[in-house]
Parts: sequence; structure tokens; C-alpha cells
Amino acid sequence: MGRIAAPFGVKGWVKVQPLTAATQNLLAYKSWWVGREDGWREIAVAEARVQGRTVVARLEGCDDRDAAAALRGHSVAVPRAALPRTQSGEYYWADLIGLAVVNASAQPLGRITGILQTGANDVLVVGGERERLVPFIAEVIRDVDLAAGVVRVDWGVDY
Repeated sequence: MGRIAAPFGVKGWVKVQPLTAATQNLLAYKSWWVGREDGWREIAVAEARVQGRTVVARLEGCDDRDAAAALRGHSVAVPRAALPRTQSGEYYWADLIGLAVVNASAQPLGRITGILQTGANDVLVVGGERERLVPFIAEVIRDVDLAAGVVRVDWGVDY
């Protein structure tokens, strides 16, 4: 849902770079799961607001700049059950990671290892015999079949 970028001020606030469709979406949750690969913990959100293209928040137990600085680089998540249902043609990034990618000729291109936000459109990072960057746009993405675990694309193996 986001990443803690930096402390904000001297009273324990943090600046969060949201990875949501709309910056304000993080404000809908009263607690966040904050962590890294080595561990996660649930933290109540005492206050939060949108500031430009970021969210600034005061988290319970984070009372000074040093505590906020210790959270720099941590990810922000919420439980899957707390997320709204997706509409037809919408996908959560977490659902796409790990899916196989094949082109129109049924040639495997690899698996989705990440997703980049470019501003213009999202880009799938596809790992295989080499890394490919595949734009997540209607002209390229032909089908996303979550049940089968595959994304079909109009993309050549030599791109």
C-alpha cells in the first residue's frame, strides 16, 4: 500500500509514498501493518492527511523524529480482507506477482516479479531467461487469468 520515505517534522510523524490508485486511499484504514521481510507489526494510525502526492501520518508509539527515522524504508500494508473488492479488469498488484506471462504465440516470457509505476502507466517486470518490462496497458495485456495463474500479452520474445 505504501512505503515510509522519511520522518516528517520532529514529533514522530512519517512521510509515506502511497502505492495506491489514489493518494488518499491509505486514510481509510485505522491501523497499518508496518514492516520488512524480517518482520511486521500492526500500528494504529493516530492521525494522517494527504500532503501533495504523499501521506503524512502520526503512528501510535512513534513519538519523536528518531522513532520516525527508524521506520524509513519500511513498507505499509493492510490485511487483504480490509481491501475493497476489485471491479472487472482491476487487479491488486499482489495478485499479479508470480503469475506466468505468455505471448499470443503461447511462448513463455517468464513470471511477474514486480510492477513499476511510471506515471503514464504501470509496467510489469517479467523475469525469465532475461528481464522484460511489459507495459500494463490494454494494447498489450490481452487477458489476466488469476485462476489459471497466467497473463496473456501481445509482446514478442525479442522485445
